[in-house]
Amino acid sequence: MAEHTSSSITIEAAPAEVMGVIADFARYPDWTGEVKEAEVLATDDAGRAEQVRLVMDAGAIKDDQTLRYTWASENELSWTLVKSQMLRSLDGSYVLKPAGTGTEVTYSLTVDVKIPMLGMIKRKAEKVIIDRALAGLKKRVESK
Repeated sequence: MAEHTSSSITIEAAPAEVMGVIADFARYPDWTGEVKEAEVLATDDAGRAEQVRLVMDAGAIKDDQTLRYTWASENELSWTLVKSQMLRSLDGSYVLKPAGTGTEVTYSLTVDVKIPMLGMIKRKAEKVIIDRALAGLKKRVESK
């Protein structure tokens, strides 16, 4: 079983406000460094994204991927890889919990690339992705 990497951050905003930014995929290129394009391909009956195409550019790694999103609750979103040029699998989630006057956001990620890579290097890359995403999310939410 693949190991996952996770990290948490507290954002000074209500969970609904944080999830509003997370769910606004079209704006990802505005606040995430790696996402250059985002396109919602399918939505559920509630109008939430179910499939999203993301064009990524993380320096040495460039990818065009499609992810399937599952909304477990108003405070929990997970995703899995549908297709990718560089990845064999990608599973992740955001879990939001009220924390005082803000929200604790936990981001978990498991990535398996098509090219051989040491587990230690892969986990370090996952950690960098998570930390950048959480920092960008915090900045985006708190600047609104």
